[in-house]
Amino acid sequence: MADSKKVGVSGIIEKYLMPVATTLSRFKPLIAIRDGITTTIPLIIVGSFFMILANFPVAAWTAWIGSVSMHGVALLSIFTKITNGSFGLLGLIGCFGIASSYAEQFHTDGKSAGIIAVASYFVVTPSIFTGGKAPAEGMPYDFLGSKGLFVGIIIGLLAGGIFQWFINHDVQIHMPDSVPPAIGKSFSALIPGFAIITLFGAVYALFSWTGLGNIHLLIMHILSKPLGLLGDTLGGTLVITFLNSAFWFVGIHGANVVNNMIQPVWLMNSGANLKLAQAGKLTLGHGAHIITEPFIDNFVFMGGGGATLGLVLGIGILVLMHRASKQLETLAPLTIVPGLFNINEPTMFGMPIVLNMTLIIPFILAPMWNTLTTYIVMATGLVPLTTGTMVSWTMPPIISGFLTTNSFTGSLIQIFNIVIDTLIYLPFLLVVNKSQKTEEAGQADEQAA
Repeated sequence: MADSKKVGVSGIIEKYLMPVATTLSRFKPLIAIRDGITTTIPLIIVGSFFMILANFPVAAWTAWIGSVSMHGVALLSIFTKITNGSFGLLGLIGCFGIASSYAEQFHTDGKSAGIIAVASYFVVTPSIFTGGKAPAEGMPYDFLGSKGLFVGIIIGLLAGGIFQWFINHDVQIHMPDSVPPAIGKSFSALIPGFAIITLFGAVYALFSWTGLGNIHLLIMHILSKPLGLLGDTLGGTLVITFLNSAFWFVGIHGANVVNNMIQPVWLMNSGANLKLAQAGKLTLGHGAHIITEPFIDNFVFMGGGGATLGLVLGIGILVLMHRASKQLETLAPLTIVPGLFNINEPTMFGMPIVLNMTLIIPFILAPMWNTLTTYIVMATGLVPLTTGTMVSWTMPPIISGFLTTNSFTGSLIQIFNIVIDTLIYLPFLLVVNKSQKTEEAGQADEQAA
């Protein structure tokens, strides 16, 4: 009876989730968005590092960097400039990466597609003009950064798609074979580049002449509300967390399928919190967000998908108590160290967790617990909101909790949840351990006979 139930549950997951997950994991636009956002990671981490330096919670330090200056330029303002010049280009660089990835998936020149997409991004983005004797034109960081990410995604996909269509339909300028390849690619990109940039020039003209404002604000207004229901609410985040674990359970990378669709919302929320933190107004009353990219990476999925740090610590406990099966003793050193750095592939496929009906309940429950508790303590003010500081997803918990909230209470909620995650996994792990020890005893009896 139990076996039929297991087959039934597993069958439902494989029947209804597997086809969807497989289709989404191969969907070229989602792959392009994932690759494009990955391109921005160095900028995000560098910007976050200087954000930490500018706001490190030691009064003597912040007073010192505010007082040190040269020619009227304070060290604090330089740190802020570096943050804006890296993290503040999230939308623009993401646009380049998305267009490049999308074009390359159709076996065309991704670099040229990305450059054309960047030019198109600048064309549709409203400028800032200064008056005086030497009027100048500039671009606002707001629309170049996370606030422009939606537009960056749209332009990246359109530019990459149109570019590859022109090239693959041979609507391009061909140069003689004697011309260096780099020059040949530049001329090949001329016709599609002219068409794409002209198209977005027409979009800018439409918005300017009709008084619609600008495309960034319009797209944010249209997309932010429906996507925000999933990416910026507790209920929606619980759904995303559940789906992430469900896809992982059938052997498909949950983050690549589910998180990629919502990640732009989390990054935009992180960017908004960064601006508020720089202004000293990081509160819910000023429009700050609880759910951000660091919230998901560093508080929900500690140890990786399924919050498996609790599982590997449970394995370590059994080993230290000399109650672990030989399989778990072998697995422990291979999973604990990677788990501390949020790398859980050894656990996923070595345990295994994939299609392991015994572990599916804690695998789904642990990250949902983390989501709920972290949301509550941040909503009630017991733990500060994430400041927009982005640390690497491989940053170990406790350290990441402090860095992303600029508070030791960020580390405390991580410790609390790791303990609870371990307790959630432990009863189910004991069942697996008992089964493995029984199997090993049977094998020993067979060898003895």
